[in-house]
Amino acid sequence: MQFPHFEKSKQTAAPGSREQSRRTPTTVSREQDMSSLNVSKRHRKLLKTSPPVHHDSKSDSSPSSSSSSSSLSASLPSSSVPPPSVSGSFTPDKWKKLVSIQEARRQLMKEMCAKYKSSISKTITGHHVRNLFVEDKYKLLYCQVPKAGCSNWKRTLMVLAGKSPNAQSIKHDTVHDGHHLKELNSFDRKGIMHRLETYTKVIFVREPLERMVSAYRDKFENPNNYYHSLFGKPIISKYRVNPSLEALKTGNGVTFKEFVQYLLDVHRPAGMDIHWDQANQLCNPCLIDYDFIGKFENMDEESNFLLRLIGAPPNVKLPNFKDRNPADKRTSTQITEKYFSQVSTLERQRIYDFYYTDYLMFNYTKPFKDLY
Repeated sequence: MQFPHFEKSKQTAAPGSREQSRRTPTTVSREQDMSSLNVSKRHRKLLKTSPPVHHDSKSDSSPSSSSSSSSLSASLPSSSVPPPSVSGSFTPDKWKKLVSIQEARRQLMKEMCAKYKSSISKTITGHHVRNLFVEDKYKLLYCQVPKAGCSNWKRTLMVLAGKSPNAQSIKHDTVHDGHHLKELNSFDRKGIMHRLETYTKVIFVREPLERMVSAYRDKFENPNNYYHSLFGKPIISKYRVNPSLEALKTGNGVTFKEFVQYLLDVHRPAGMDIHWDQANQLCNPCLIDYDFIGKFENMDEESNFLLRLIGAPPNVKLPNFKDRNPADKRTSTQITEKYFSQVSTLERQRIYDFYYTDYLMFNYTKPFKDLY
């Protein structure tokens, strides 16, 4: 399979977006040509020993939706020309390229799943769809991957559902704590499978280490009583030599190196969290046949493309504002490199190994030259 070379071309970022003017020519796109994807025996072992897919014995289990018949999946191969209603937003060439990108990403995912995850059970349970949100009007299923445009996509789902006239007016707490969005696992077995088989299933992902650094900065470098208490206190207690009583009491001030030690510890003093868990563990792409695999690195264009594909009103677009800790610089390639300079070469390698399946499935290149 020849992977489209146009994904390696420089992508335009909107003013204020996470991509604007932060990537050097060698890091504009973290995607790699399929022909250069060499998987060693060590990596095969890593994949085979990656965390297992969870299986429940609940009554909502049912056959896999891998043979989905959603309208978007069926229309992509023939959608080489944009519909008249959106022709002003995309040229025919741009539309055709975006369609081809989706075809290639979905094909790569199928090949990686067939090669490395073929032995997993194909039964889908409520656990597997726990991170999927439902928008019934436009028949959309969105799997949340935090730190990859998640908050703004939830805002957009609320607008599509008629919950708000515009995304800009929806506050962060309303998005995540207002219970305004339907969760797929709240439906019965029949309702879950009907939506998996007929709705457009969407996931947006991000360069794994950049996403991890973004999560660390958000949750540990800023005031956050929940994360400092639940994760900060046990992390400091276990990994810091001679911690102060104040640090043990509050959990404030977790260093990046301590966070890395926690992630790499098989006996973590606190469990995993959705903000830094692997995207493939959150969304189960080898069980759920996603129709659209979007990239955070080209969020504005690909989100607009998807919204036009599903027939959303022309005025509905994904917002790109940063509503939490707006004074902080957005996490970029350069910021990610700065944080990883604080840990050893071995720790950097082990963190890359931890997220290796995401690198493989979503076609991101190695973030550092000294990795193997």
